[in-house]
This record gives sequence, C-alpha cells and structure tokens, in this order.
Amino acid sequence: MSQPSALPTPAQARPDLSDMRPDDWVAHYLPAAWGPYARLARLDRPVGTWLTLLPTLAALVQAADGVPTFWRLLIFSLGALLMRGVGCCFNDIFDRDIDHQVERTRFRPLTSGQLRLSQALWFVLAQLLVCAVLLMAINSYSRWLAVVLLPIVIIYPLCKRFTYWPQIVLGIAFNWGMLMAWSDTRGIVPIAAVLMWLGAVLWQVGYDSIYAYIDRSDDVRLGLHSTALRFGLDGKRWISGFYIGALVCWLVGGVLMGMGWAYYLLMLMIALHFTWQMLAFDVNQPEKGLPLFRANMWVGAMLVIAALVGVQ
Repeated sequence: MSQPSALPTPAQARPDLSDMRPDDWVAHYLPAAWGPYARLARLDRPVGTWLTLLPTLAALVQAADGVPTFWRLLIFSLGALLMRGVGCCFNDIFDRDIDHQVERTRFRPLTSGQLRLSQALWFVLAQLLVCAVLLMAINSYSRWLAVVLLPIVIIYPLCKRFTYWPQIVLGIAFNWGMLMAWSDTRGIVPIAAVLMWLGAVLWQVGYDSIYAYIDRSDDVRLGLHSTALRFGLDGKRWISGFYIGALVCWLVGGVLMGMGWAYYLLMLMIALHFTWQMLAFDVNQPEKGLPLFRANMWVGAMLVIAALVGVQ
C-alpha cells in the first residue's frame, strides 16, 4: 500500500493553514532522509524555539547582573532548542492518529507516514541523551529542575484531551529555562525571578491562545480542548487580561530586582505591542492570528533588551 503524500507539492491544492511547506530550507538544503526528523523537531519553524529561548536569555542576563558567560549562553541555547524539539516530538507522537484530520497538521511526518513511530521514539531518545550530556555542565540544583521539567513536557500534549487550559502547561514547560537560569547562575531562585517566569507563562497563554483559534473548528469536531474554545467570542478580552497580567508580573519583578529606568521604557514598548496585537486580533478571522503569534518574537527580543539595559 502506498503511503500518503508527505507534503503537498506546488501543483497540488494546499490548505492555507497547513504548517508544512514543500519549498522551505529543509527541502532545499537537507538530505531527503533528514527532512522528516527536522520537521518533527520543528526546525523548519524556529519561531517556537525563539519564543522558548528569548525569555531564558533575559533571565540569564538578570541573574548575571550583566552579560552571561559564553559557555552558559551556549548551554542554555542548546537546551532550549533540544527541549522544544523533544516537546514537539512528544506532541506529534501522541497526536499521530488525529493530526491527519486537522487542516494545519495533516502533513506532519508521523501522521502522513514519512516516519514510523519507532523512528520517532529513537529520535526522541537521541535528543534526550544530548540533553543529559548538557546537564553535566550545570549545577545539581538546576539538574533537579530539569528532571522535574521532563514529565511536564511529556504531559502537555495530553492535556487538550481533558482540560481547556493546555496552554498553561505549555507556558510552564517552555519557560522553565528562566528558573534554571537563576538556579545555575546564583544557586537560588528568588521571588523576583519567579514573578518574571510567571509573567512569561501568562504571556504564552495569551499568544498561544491566538494560535489555538486557528484550530478551533477542528478541535470542536475532534472533541479536543483549548483556551480558544474556553474563551469563545470573548477571546480578545481574555487574552488582553493575560497580557496585562504578564506586564504586571514583569513590572513587579523588575522593581524587586532594582532594574533601571530604561527597563520600564521597554515595558512600555511591550505594552504598546500588546495593544497593537489586540487591536488586530479577530476571533472570527483566526487565520490572521498567525502573524500576530509570530510577532511575539519581538516581545521576547524586547525582554532581553530590557534586561540588558535594566541591569546597567
């Protein structure tokens, strides 16, 4: 029996919301056998990696009270890349029997038959082994935090089967590096650092809810859950609330850390960016939310800049 087409070719009618593209850098520059693994780890869509890494970089700067060491930057950057990849792999493993029914995910490697389950599991194991090696470069406190993180990453894809709030679990998991940045740099995780992390969690609930609206109709049909279904037509109000909560946490955290005035100028810029997002967001046109989701990389970048100018 022939396998389903891995990706739509340019000549085929491709769903507008598909997150697989046949003409990206993976198709052009990687060997054909490597492509499915790169897509499984979402290397073809680095937005998620940046949204994981940038808050961690901001935490590293604040914990170091300046520019962190190159070694620590390298370890945490690789850790963010790998843990995001592991999370995406587990997500596709658990969803392999439903992704082909969702317009956005129907061409992903596992559900489309490009990879077998055993291949995906071996790939996850390989990534986890590299993560284990990286753990040797951080202190014991941070290693224990990493051990706590793994089950959260594994549990996240299952949450949409029983709760409308999987985005909270996602935010906890993919901003965990902020706590580890403090534990490894200072050996402690002060309340100010926890507030910065909590702000990042609230921020992620907001922007990932924008993303979740893209799948809303498919989720209803498949009996899945998300904040988009919980918020319904009140999405703009709910997401605005989470964005405001994020700003409050970052402002209070900045005060407790003694950040300089320039930090608060960047917070104002983030507030204006959030305002623009909410003015542009429309729950009735969810496909237009993808550029807004991606625009949150600017928020992450501003967090890093705020940390840099705030500690000077």
